[in-house]
Amino acid sequence: MTALWTGLAGGAALAYGLWFCHREPSALRSVIKTLPLGVMAGMAYAAVAPLALVVGLALSALGDLSLSRRGEAAFLTGLVAFAAAHIAYIWVFAGLAQGAVPLVPAAMLLIYAASSEVWLAPFTGALRWPVRGYVVLITGMGLTALMLPVGYGIVTLGAGLFIASDTLLAVQMFRMSPDHPRQRAVSVALWALYIAAQGLILWGFTG
Repeated sequence: MTALWTGLAGGAALAYGLWFCHREPSALRSVIKTLPLGVMAGMAYAAVAPLALVVGLALSALGDLSLSRRGEAAFLTGLVAFAAAHIAYIWVFAGLAQGAVPLVPAAMLLIYAASSEVWLAPFTGALRWPVRGYVVLITGMGLTALMLPVGYGIVTLGAGLFIASDTLLAVQMFRMSPDHPRQRAVSVALWALYIAAQGLILWGFTG
């Protein structure tokens, strides 16, 4: 049964990355984009994973649904959903954290987050403060992931890929024009990073 659900999530993720990610919004596109994280949330629940992890995956599915549509309202809804997902992940990671956060990786992450004030914030317009809040939350998620025990290294890797995918999304939305020749390549790359990130986080908790 697990293989069946994994295949369903993987197939939908592959279909979205290869075909739907650069298509115009539609009901089918929204379903295909939402399906992978919806299935992952169900798998986490069936595996009796921490409830906050299940909630984080479900909120991510809601974020995917929102971001599959166009417009500022849809973007804000997706931003709030993913911000809440990061809070859920922070809750899970912090509960397993051991010792102090590693100094060098943490410093690099904080410097990277602060750099968004140069390359991102000036280009976000009226969304500047919501985007800033999101940067704070995803940085917190990354910091708590760095404090996970060695046995959860795959989860830490997933958290890093999540940050990378959100970086590409920010570049695509705020630094690239809609007709930029690399829009399609960026869409595929950020989706691949995002699905890998969520899959690794799920795998790290369910084996």
